[in-house]
Amino acid sequence: MIDPFADVVALLQPSLPFSKQASGAASWRIDVSVAADPLFCAIMEGAVLLSADGRSRLLLEQNDFVLVPAARHITMSSLDGGPPKGQSVHTTLDDEVRHGDPEGPANVRMLAGRLAFGSPDAGLLLSLLLPDVIHVRGLARIATLVQLVRNEAQDERPAREMVLGRLLDVLLIEALRAASGTAAHPGLLRGLADARLASAIRCIHADPRRRWTVTQLAREASLSRSVFFDRFHKEVGLPPMEYLLSWRMALARDMLRRGEGSVKAVAETVGYGSASSFSVAFTRFVGIPPMQFARQHGRAAGSAREGADGGMPERPSRRGS
Repeated sequence: MIDPFADVVALLQPSLPFSKQASGAASWRIDVSVAADPLFCAIMEGAVLLSADGRSRLLLEQNDFVLVPAARHITMSSLDGGPPKGQSVHTTLDDEVRHGDPEGPANVRMLAGRLAFGSPDAGLLLSLLLPDVIHVRGLARIATLVQLVRNEAQDERPAREMVLGRLLDVLLIEALRAASGTAAHPGLLRGLADARLASAIRCIHADPRRRWTVTQLAREASLSRSVFFDRFHKEVGLPPMEYLLSWRMALARDMLRRGEGSVKAVAETVGYGSASSFSVAFTRFVGIPPMQFARQHGRAAGSAREGADGGMPERPSRRGS
């Protein structure tokens, strides 16, 4: 069975550059801009208020998990809203950062950190999954996974990076799966929850080189063209052809970064009839030509010579038969 969700997660390559344990006491407030890497937070005990980009406050309670994408400004505070901006204090204790009263009883304890992604397409890939703040309520297994991640990050044990990578994969998958469904923001998981749309999305991931049209995809979904287009846009958050283009470009950038064949081979793999047509589309989407992208980001950019045949590389399959 084709699994588009697994396809996207496999390209993300998550890592944990930073994590900490924090607590709050009395009245306190945190204001932070999430600039480059998504921020996660798991509430171990107590409760806090969270607001992203000035929106309505969200109550986070014990075992809640939140993942805030980059380019967001967030505020976290005690349940009274906390002091005015800039007037809250924090203190470094033995094993945690204390916000508010350094000696009073804690009204919350939480684990927080930043997730980094090895893929230069992390922003695009996360937007395909769930384009907004992810909030998972009351799942003890999420809190347990966060604690396991933190423990592994602090210990210098054999195969530490391998174990940490696997735990982060599972944490991200669990959070995204738990946040999916009809109440979630539009994204890939909400699209996959719709059986008709899921058929079309799986077709895209099974054969991205095929010259798909909206009519063909609608037929795979057993829907009329207009109903399919409107439903896809509503549930996934992108029109069908824009999703197809985004996925093709994510695959292309991954291949160029890894040095998997010539530009011509990459073009064929992602559905373009020539290297020149692919280069035009890639440059319009990414902002730079594919060869320049390969030189700047590739592990083995020298193997991606424009116009050289180079053969068609085999991509590791994540699909069952």
